[in-house]
Amino acid sequence: HAREKLLLLAKLKPGRPHQFDWKSSCETWSVAFSPDGHCTVKLIPWPLEKQFIPKGFEAKNRSSKNEMKGRGSPKEKMLDCGQIVWGMLWAHHHPQVPDVSCLVLATGLNDGQIKIWEVQIGLLLLNLSGHQDVVRDLSFTPSGNLISVSASQDKTLRIWDLNKHSKQIQVLSGHLQWVYCCSISQDCSMLCSAAEEKSVFLWSMRSYMLIWKLEGHQSSVVSCDTSPDSALLVMASYDTNVIMWDPYTGERLRSLHHTQVDPAMDDSDVHISSLRSVCFSPEGLYLATVADDRLLRIWALELKTPIAFASVTNGLCCCTFFPHGGVIATGTRDGHIQFWTAPRVLSSLKHLRWKARRSFLTTYQVLALPIPKKMKEFLTYRTF
Repeated sequence: HAREKLLLLAKLKPGRPHQFDWKSSCETWSVAFSPDGHCTVKLIPWPLEKQFIPKGFEAKNRSSKNEMKGRGSPKEKMLDCGQIVWGMLWAHHHPQVPDVSCLVLATGLNDGQIKIWEVQIGLLLLNLSGHQDVVRDLSFTPSGNLISVSASQDKTLRIWDLNKHSKQIQVLSGHLQWVYCCSISQDCSMLCSAAEEKSVFLWSMRSYMLIWKLEGHQSSVVSCDTSPDSALLVMASYDTNVIMWDPYTGERLRSLHHTQVDPAMDDSDVHISSLRSVCFSPEGLYLATVADDRLLRIWALELKTPIAFASVTNGLCCCTFFPHGGVIATGTRDGHIQFWTAPRVLSSLKHLRWKARRSFLTTYQVLALPIPKKMKEFLTYRTF
């Protein structure tokens, strides 16, 4: 299968010198698009302003810019969090006024605090305390009910209800190492968490009990994500592999192995392909991964080799898709953020029907349907 090289659309560079003396103070550990290591969060208007966009791309981006003009152009903002920021997450509801819809940003900090901001005016709304160490990741329930989960180096996950005076409603324990990553499924029924261990924990968001401990990697798992239809769970590891699971049955479906795209590079050194991040595209047809070989890879779910890649000059830390597709952002070890083209396809009617059915049916319910075996295999991703 021919590989496509991704086009670099834009790059954002740190706007001021590093504030700390140690070498690892400048990484961009988290990049997040709104739904429509510094002590500050930089909010960039989207679509990007002209100074960030390479020549030749302005014409392609003109339609979205015209839309923005009709609504009034947002301004770049800086939020001073007072601590190194490790994780970020967006929501679209006001935690103190339930009937008011506004853009809210949660930031996980070096001292274990979580700060919730009202973005339009830069106002600090809430300060959540409970974690005893760095907050590495955050996740809101996709339903918009302002239930959030935080993952920390104190080896716990904490569940917060921002509708009830920012009440901490549950502490999830069981990980033996730092918890790096957490992700709530789109149907809000499950939570997956990855720590510096060879397994991923899958929790019930209803009972907060452990459902599965999924094992299969030979080294630490560093990232996990659930598909938009909640039917798949992926986990990425330092062992250079991505494993795809059925979260309902705990069945391992397939693995994606990272090998060198450039034959001149030494494939015997496993560490240069150690993974850092994995995420699903918004429509669920693709995966993106970043690794220590400085490559961003795009994978089609049905193929075992990447369909596209991009090379960067510094190490990659994270990746995330634009919610409406077509663009993917990566954060690098030198503090830069890069925006790349991503496969953008019009989902077929077959895929839309597939996604609609899986969004409200578990694997067991699909298998119980009076439909042909091949259709059951298709709906449960057993046709890879």
